[in-house]
Amino acid sequence: MIELNTPWRLTAATIFEKPSDGKIVGSVEFDVTRLNTYIKAKRKAGLKVTPTHIFTLATARAIAQEIPAMNTYVSRGRIRAHPQVDGMVSVLLKGAQMSTVRLENADQMDLATAVNILSQKIRIARSQQDDNQHLKHGLARIPWPFRNWVYRILHTLSISWCLTVAGITPFHFGSFLVSNIGSLGLDIGYPAILPAANISFVLILGGQQEKPCVVDGEIVIRTFLKVGIAMDHRLLDGSHGGQLFRYLKKIVRQPELLETV
Repeated sequence: MIELNTPWRLTAATIFEKPSDGKIVGSVEFDVTRLNTYIKAKRKAGLKVTPTHIFTLATARAIAQEIPAMNTYVSRGRIRAHPQVDGMVSVLLKGAQMSTVRLENADQMDLATAVNILSQKIRIARSQQDDNQHLKHGLARIPWPFRNWVYRILHTLSISWCLTVAGITPFHFGSFLVSNIGSLGLDIGYPAILPAANISFVLILGGQQEKPCVVDGEIVIRTFLKVGIAMDHRLLDGSHGGQLFRYLKKIVRQPELLETV
């Protein structure tokens, strides 16, 4: 007979509470060998595209064309749809600080437009002049515990009640977030879903690795990119993640599809 109530189990039952986080996670490896060749050619031609641009734009189109359920949020106990598909992209600032920029109506852009707009917004964010930086610094200047109270009030009014307060709208952080952690030396990650944002999922681009694989009966070296996702289980299920990854695989094989709207 196995002893169930071991000292550790009894201690753990005292320390921890029952999980209540409705987050589900998953990951897929993408063969990005051809995509890297495409990106290299575009950059040589003058378009400074990166995998982040590709995956952000492809994700927005997947939502608009095939998975509208991923463009939703919870408000007052009901599921509601965002008025448009806005992609958020995380940005690494000086001093290892993080910020985000928003690509509005991302599903309606071609690749060149998305690259140019994101590049401009990233420059503004890195100059510490964007709205998110002002908001973050303003909140940080409020002494504790008043900072917590102010945050809870803003969260209740803007996120829970969908009111515009102090320039913060219910859609301030877009429909979803894309973050590239491969540049930080991480192969894969499963992020938190920011409570202050009405987003249904976060997409994580990890590191790239060369691996041997079988193609047409021959062993060849290909480059793989790990992509992770964390989803709000109140809004999404594993099937939605599967739909998204199938669409992304199509774009990875045919990135030219993003050149036109």
